[in-house]
Amino acid sequence: MKEIFDWFRVNMPTAETELHYGNPFQLLVAVILSAQCTDRRVNIVTPKLFEAYPTPEKLAAATFDELYPYVKSISYPNSKTNHLIGMAQKLVSDFNSEVPSDIDELRSLPGVGPKTAAVIASVVYDKPVIAVDTHVFRVAHRLGLSDGKTPTAVQKDLENLVPEKDRAISHHWLILHGRYICTARNPKCSKCGLQEYCNYFLTSI
Repeated sequence: MKEIFDWFRVNMPTAETELHYGNPFQLLVAVILSAQCTDRRVNIVTPKLFEAYPTPEKLAAATFDELYPYVKSISYPNSKTNHLIGMAQKLVSDFNSEVPSDIDELRSLPGVGPKTAAVIASVVYDKPVIAVDTHVFRVAHRLGLSDGKTPTAVQKDLENLVPEKDRAISHHWLILHGRYICTARNPKCSKCGLQEYCNYFLTSI
Protein backbone atom coordinates (compact mmCIF):
# COMPACT_ATOMS: atom_id res chain seq x y z
CA MET A 1 0.00 0.00 0.00
CA LYS A 2 2.78 2.44 0.86
CA GLU A 3 4.49 1.98 -2.51
CA ILE A 4 1.20 2.41 -4.37
CA PHE A 5 0.33 5.66 -2.64
CA ASP A 6 3.91 6.94 -2.83
CA TRP A 7 3.64 6.46 -6.60
CA PHE A 8 0.42 8.47 -6.71
CA ARG A 9 1.97 11.18 -4.55
CA VAL A 10 4.85 11.61 -7.01
CA ASN A 11 2.93 11.14 -10.26
CA MET A 12 -0.37 12.78 -9.34
CA PRO A 13 0.53 15.45 -6.76
CA THR A 14 -2.59 17.45 -7.59
CA ALA A 15 -5.83 15.47 -7.66
CA GLU A 16 -9.29 16.91 -7.23
CA THR A 17 -12.83 16.49 -8.44
CA GLU A 18 -13.44 17.19 -12.12
CA LEU A 19 -16.93 18.48 -11.43
CA HIS A 20 -17.26 22.23 -11.84
CA TYR A 21 -18.79 24.10 -8.91
CA GLY A 22 -18.57 27.38 -7.05
CA ASN A 23 -19.85 26.50 -3.59
CA PRO A 24 -20.95 23.48 -1.49
CA PHE A 25 -24.55 23.69 -2.71
CA GLN A 26 -23.45 23.55 -6.35
CA LEU A 27 -21.14 20.61 -5.66
CA LEU A 28 -23.99 18.75 -3.97
CA VAL A 29 -26.21 19.31 -7.01
CA ALA A 30 -23.41 18.18 -9.36
CA VAL A 31 -22.61 15.03 -7.38
CA ILE A 32 -26.28 14.03 -7.28
CA LEU A 33 -26.44 14.47 -11.05
CA SER A 34 -23.20 12.53 -11.56
CA ALA A 35 -24.60 9.21 -10.33
CA GLN A 36 -24.21 6.77 -13.25
CA CYS A 37 -23.34 9.71 -15.49
CA THR A 38 -20.04 11.19 -16.62
CA ASP A 39 -18.59 14.31 -15.03
CA ARG A 40 -18.20 15.70 -18.54
CA ARG A 41 -21.92 15.50 -19.20
CA VAL A 42 -22.73 17.00 -15.79
CA ASN A 43 -20.36 19.91 -16.46
CA ILE A 44 -22.19 20.61 -19.72
CA VAL A 45 -25.54 20.77 -17.95
CA THR A 46 -24.75 22.61 -14.72
CA PRO A 47 -23.83 26.14 -15.93
CA LYS A 48 -27.38 26.90 -17.09
CA LEU A 49 -28.83 25.01 -14.12
CA PHE A 50 -26.77 27.02 -11.63
CA GLU A 51 -27.68 30.26 -13.40
CA ALA A 52 -31.39 29.48 -13.14
CA TYR A 53 -31.22 28.06 -9.61
CA PRO A 54 -28.28 29.66 -7.79
CA THR A 55 -29.54 29.01 -4.26
CA PRO A 56 -31.34 26.26 -2.33
CA GLU A 57 -34.36 28.57 -1.99
CA LYS A 58 -34.66 28.98 -5.76
CA LEU A 59 -34.32 25.26 -6.38
CA ALA A 60 -36.73 24.40 -3.55
CA ALA A 61 -39.38 26.55 -5.20
CA ALA A 62 -39.02 24.91 -8.62
CA THR A 63 -41.64 22.59 -10.02
CA PHE A 64 -40.79 19.33 -11.73
CA ASP A 65 -41.77 20.73 -15.12
CA GLU A 66 -39.60 23.81 -14.62
CA LEU A 67 -36.49 21.91 -13.56
CA TYR A 68 -36.71 18.85 -15.81
CA PRO A 69 -35.56 20.58 -19.04
CA TYR A 70 -32.26 21.47 -17.38
CA VAL A 71 -31.42 17.86 -16.49
CA LYS A 72 -33.19 15.86 -19.19
CA SER A 73 -29.91 14.92 -20.89
CA ILE A 74 -28.59 13.38 -17.66
CA SER A 75 -29.14 9.70 -16.84
CA TYR A 76 -32.32 9.03 -14.83
CA PRO A 77 -33.61 12.59 -15.27
CA ASN A 78 -37.03 11.96 -13.68
CA SER A 79 -35.71 10.70 -10.37
CA LYS A 80 -32.88 13.23 -10.28
CA THR A 81 -35.28 16.10 -10.90
CA ASN A 82 -37.35 14.97 -7.93
CA HIS A 83 -34.23 14.40 -5.82
CA LEU A 84 -32.85 17.87 -6.49
CA ILE A 85 -36.10 19.58 -5.55
CA GLY A 86 -36.51 17.45 -2.42
CA MET A 87 -32.87 17.97 -1.44
CA ALA A 88 -33.20 21.74 -1.75
CA GLN A 89 -36.45 21.80 0.21
CA LYS A 90 -34.86 19.85 3.06
CA LEU A 91 -31.78 22.08 3.04
CA VAL A 92 -34.04 25.10 3.44
CA SER A 93 -36.38 23.59 6.03
CA ASP A 94 -33.93 21.59 8.16
CA PHE A 95 -30.46 23.06 7.64
CA ASN A 96 -30.96 26.80 7.19
CA SER A 97 -30.01 26.41 3.51
CA GLU A 98 -26.50 25.24 4.45
CA VAL A 99 -25.00 21.96 3.24
CA PRO A 100 -24.32 19.93 6.40
CA SER A 101 -20.94 18.40 7.13
CA ASP A 102 -22.19 15.40 9.10
CA ILE A 103 -22.42 12.18 7.08
CA ASP A 104 -25.73 11.10 8.59
CA GLU A 105 -27.27 14.53 8.03
CA LEU A 106 -26.07 14.51 4.44
CA ARG A 107 -27.60 11.07 3.91
CA SER A 108 -30.94 12.36 5.16
CA LEU A 109 -31.17 14.51 2.01
CA PRO A 110 -33.10 13.09 -0.98
CA GLY A 111 -30.76 11.73 -3.63
CA VAL A 112 -27.78 11.52 -1.27
CA GLY A 113 -26.43 8.02 -0.70
CA PRO A 114 -23.21 6.88 0.99
CA LYS A 115 -20.97 7.83 -1.94
CA THR A 116 -22.43 11.30 -2.42
CA ALA A 117 -22.31 12.00 1.31
CA ALA A 118 -18.67 10.91 1.48
CA VAL A 119 -17.73 13.07 -1.52
CA ILE A 120 -19.27 16.18 0.02
CA ALA A 121 -17.79 15.48 3.45
CA SER A 122 -14.36 14.89 1.96
CA VAL A 123 -14.19 17.61 -0.71
CA VAL A 124 -16.01 20.40 1.11
CA TYR A 125 -15.23 19.69 4.75
CA ASP A 126 -11.99 17.69 4.47
CA LYS A 127 -13.46 14.82 6.47
CA PRO A 128 -11.22 11.71 6.59
CA VAL A 129 -13.50 9.51 4.47
CA ILE A 130 -12.99 7.77 1.12
CA ALA A 131 -15.98 7.77 -1.20
CA VAL A 132 -16.26 4.57 -3.23
CA ASP A 133 -17.71 4.81 -6.72
CA THR A 134 -17.33 2.27 -9.52
CA HIS A 135 -13.80 3.49 -10.33
CA VAL A 136 -12.55 3.30 -6.75
CA PHE A 137 -14.21 -0.10 -6.29
CA ARG A 138 -12.53 -1.50 -9.42
CA VAL A 139 -9.06 -0.05 -8.79
CA ALA A 140 -9.04 -1.11 -5.14
CA HIS A 141 -9.78 -4.69 -6.16
CA ARG A 142 -7.28 -4.79 -9.01
CA LEU A 143 -4.49 -3.39 -6.84
CA GLY A 144 -5.34 -5.77 -4.01
CA LEU A 145 -6.22 -3.00 -1.58
CA SER A 146 -9.58 -4.61 -0.85
CA ASP A 147 -11.58 -7.71 -1.65
CA GLY A 148 -14.79 -6.24 -0.24
CA LYS A 149 -17.98 -7.28 -1.98
CA THR A 150 -19.78 -3.98 -1.47
CA PRO A 151 -18.79 -0.30 -1.72
CA THR A 152 -19.23 0.00 2.05
CA ALA A 153 -16.84 -2.90 2.65
CA VAL A 154 -14.27 -1.42 0.25
CA GLN A 155 -14.59 1.97 1.95
CA LYS A 156 -13.93 0.37 5.32
CA ASP A 157 -10.86 -1.49 4.00
CA LEU A 158 -9.42 1.64 2.40
CA GLU A 159 -10.02 3.79 5.46
CA ASN A 160 -8.27 1.15 7.57
CA LEU A 161 -5.27 1.27 5.22
CA VAL A 162 -4.97 4.97 4.43
CA PRO A 163 -3.94 7.50 7.10
CA GLU A 164 -6.57 10.14 7.81
CA LYS A 165 -4.46 12.94 6.36
CA ASP A 166 -4.27 11.17 2.97
CA ARG A 167 -7.86 9.97 2.60
CA ALA A 168 -9.28 12.99 0.77
CA ILE A 169 -6.64 12.96 -1.97
CA SER A 170 -6.52 9.15 -2.10
CA HIS A 171 -10.17 9.16 -3.13
CA HIS A 172 -9.28 11.34 -6.13
CA TRP A 173 -6.15 9.34 -6.97
CA LEU A 174 -8.15 6.15 -7.27
CA ILE A 175 -11.01 7.76 -9.20
CA LEU A 176 -8.75 9.44 -11.75
CA HIS A 177 -6.61 6.34 -12.17
CA GLY A 178 -9.73 4.29 -12.81
CA ARG A 179 -11.19 6.86 -15.17
CA TYR A 180 -8.15 7.27 -17.42
CA ILE A 181 -5.79 4.29 -16.93
CA CYS A 182 -7.38 1.38 -15.07
CA THR A 183 -10.56 1.45 -17.13
CA ALA A 184 -13.25 -1.19 -16.85
CA ARG A 185 -12.70 -2.38 -20.41
CA ASN A 186 -9.27 -2.60 -21.99
CA PRO A 187 -7.28 -1.11 -19.09
CA LYS A 188 -4.16 0.73 -20.23
CA CYS A 189 -1.72 -1.49 -18.34
CA SER A 190 1.16 -0.55 -20.64
CA LYS A 191 0.85 3.07 -19.47
CA CYS A 192 0.46 2.24 -15.79
CA GLY A 193 3.29 2.76 -13.33
CA LEU A 194 1.73 0.40 -10.81
CA GLN A 195 2.22 -2.86 -12.71
CA GLU A 196 4.57 -4.40 -10.16
CA TYR A 197 2.01 -3.93 -7.38
CA CYS A 198 -1.12 -4.83 -9.33
CA ASN A 199 -2.77 -8.20 -8.77
CA TYR A 200 -4.81 -7.80 -11.94
CA PHE A 201 -1.72 -7.20 -14.11
CA LEU A 202 0.47 -9.81 -12.43
CA THR A 203 -2.16 -12.55 -12.85
CA SER A 204 -2.75 -11.67 -16.50
CA ILE A 205 0.84 -11.90 -17.77
